[in-house]
Amino acid sequence: MVKPKGRRIGLIRLSAIGDVCHAVATVQAIQRHAPEDEITWIIGRTEAALIGDLPGINFIIFDKKLGLAGFRNVLKAIPEPFDVLLHMQVSFRANLLATAVPAKAKWGFPKHLSKELHGLVVNRRATMPDRPHVLEGFQHFAYALGVPPFEPTWAIPIAQEDHLWVRERLTEHQPYAVIAPSASNPERNWLVDRYAALAEHLQTRGYGVVLTASPAEAEVVLAQKIVASANCDVINLAGQTSLKQLLAVVAKAGLVIAPDSGTAHMAVTQNTPTIGLYAHSNPQRTGPYKYQNLTIDAYHKNLERLKPESSKTPKWGTRLKGAQLMEDISLSQVINKVDEVLRTLQLNDDSAT
Repeated sequence: MVKPKGRRIGLIRLSAIGDVCHAVATVQAIQRHAPEDEITWIIGRTEAALIGDLPGINFIIFDKKLGLAGFRNVLKAIPEPFDVLLHMQVSFRANLLATAVPAKAKWGFPKHLSKELHGLVVNRRATMPDRPHVLEGFQHFAYALGVPPFEPTWAIPIAQEDHLWVRERLTEHQPYAVIAPSASNPERNWLVDRYAALAEHLQTRGYGVVLTASPAEAEVVLAQKIVASANCDVINLAGQTSLKQLLAVVAKAGLVIAPDSGTAHMAVTQNTPTIGLYAHSNPQRTGPYKYQNLTIDAYHKNLERLKPESSKTPKWGTRLKGAQLMEDISLSQVINKVDEVLRTLQLNDDSAT
């Protein structure tokens, strides 16, 4: 049987890990609705290491480190114009790329969510709520293509060798919780002594504690400081995992605790309860989707204190700055939320047996 010819759909979402995770739910919804469509995703090199093996999608790697050559490489990899381009990023670099990508229709964000000349690049604008979560904003690109409303789900492949890597290191520590202490901006990291005390509490509740982080020196050092401060055993995997191995780690975890970071959103794709620690960005916009009820929100308190004139109707996406803001998240707040999650997990285990 000949497969019916569908639309040639291009998609631009270069970065970052969390946003790419959000976009996967939309892309896979399009695939379910119109499997005849051919989807090509233009994506960053790091992000492709996580999702570049998604079935049924052609990936073109954009390597920003190559400068103009990176742009040329993308354009050479596009054999003919797309019927539709979903331009799902508003950064200047992404807008510049979208200008050159050939497509009959270029769908972008509405005016109130646009910036950095985004509106000059697109010729269609998806209709979106005034204040959507990032994932909800992405959903509306699918709706613009005729996909009916959907609940986000994810199917990101994890190889058996990555699951085996986790089993070899963590089987004896089951059940375990993951603390992913680092955000891309160090200002968004919680305090070392509080992370350490949280690890001690998790151990008293019968959970092994696993630290994860990228190989970046600052993140590895932060993990080492937490280990040195904690009066309990901590499995430190900081800088030791690939993105796929990290995905396998959070998939098997009972719980993940993290600031605004890619790891938190990776955990959501695996349906792992995730406690987000937020003081600099609005968790209603960027918090762990599906687990926003578990978020510790110091953002709105800080917004009212630092920007009282705009606290009632702040610009959506307003970020706060300040190295001390995470101090407003107390240890007791996080422990109470952890205990809430663990009680729920225990109840679910009891009902299943």
